[in-house]
Amino acid sequence: MIAITGANGNLGRLVIHGLLKTTPKDQIVAVVRTPEKAGDLAQLGIQVRAGDYDQPETLRTAFQGVEKVLLISAVERGRRLDQHKNAVDAAKANGVKLLAYTSILRTDTSTLILADEHKATEEYIQASGLQSVMLRNGWYFENHTGALAPALQHGAVIGSAREGRFASASRADYADAAVAVLTQPGHENKVYELAGDKSFSMTEYAAEISKQAGKTIVYNDLPSSDYAGALLGFGLPQMIVDVVIDADLKSQKGELDSSSNDLSRLIGRPTTTVSAAIASALKA
Repeated sequence: MIAITGANGNLGRLVIHGLLKTTPKDQIVAVVRTPEKAGDLAQLGIQVRAGDYDQPETLRTAFQGVEKVLLISAVERGRRLDQHKNAVDAAKANGVKLLAYTSILRTDTSTLILADEHKATEEYIQASGLQSVMLRNGWYFENHTGALAPALQHGAVIGSAREGRFASASRADYADAAVAVLTQPGHENKVYELAGDKSFSMTEYAAEISKQAGKTIVYNDLPSSDYAGALLGFGLPQMIVDVVIDADLKSQKGELDSSSNDLSRLIGRPTTTVSAAIASALKA
């Protein structure tokens, strides 16, 4: 059986639907904190099991009889390492044969504020003795297109990236990579740097929105303090704002760019283009 943690989240649900294409439904376990919110998954015939990163005993129960686990990283910065350790310990206690972990691009050298806990988690997994796969996910297109509505309303994309480049890919791309390592042989103890095939700047991103929307959308580069104030004004929590600002500033140093083709090789197709990501977001 294959267990997906955080299965009520966007990435987890995509992974489960991807697994259903090749894996019997009774061999898929959706591990969620609140099973009542996973009724649609249960209706598909998926096993839904309670598993809370903060309650180790629930994870030990959730992983019973499971051969492979996709550990989707927890959300709350500052608490994630202990939560991940609970999941790793539960996997080891149940004799899990493969643990795949959604990490971050170039974890070992990244200076992003998200990187420290990912690096420590990778080290903990490696020290556990479990067979593992590190899925070092780059930036998500959805991190950009989630702000498409205000950009269209105000005629501007805002940020603090200057001409920093983002080798982003879609959430669906990263989900397909996870499905590949969970269902195909030969990925044990591999590290994959996952990123989009072609990077772009925010100026190029705004130009593509203009082209598709039929109206002029400019990129306004702001001082980071002004950008943070704007994001807080939109209602984003401070934790998210800190991550977004940090990513923009680090993009100026090339930390969100990549020439790796690991992602397209794993999924067997080109990664989602910026044009396709914008088109999909505009339809939505």
